[in-house]
Amino acid sequence: MALNKQTLAAAIKAAFDAESDTDVNPVQARQRMASAIADAVEAFVKSGTVTGTCATPAGAGTITGVVQ
Repeated sequence: MALNKQTLAAAIKAAFDAESDTDVNPVQARQRMASAIADAVEAFVKSGTVTGTCATPAGAGTITGVVQ
């Protein structure tokens, strides 16, 4: 599957929005935002499919896998 940049942007925006309308402790807010953004980046990276080629004694072939 192709990486979806719009989904990543929406998740990052949601992290900021979650902290923008409340009276927050800045230290705690920064930690929550960092965690939310890290989760969004991890989900984004893991949503991709890796495709490549390999050479074996039997001949070249295509390999496909997912990032875990």
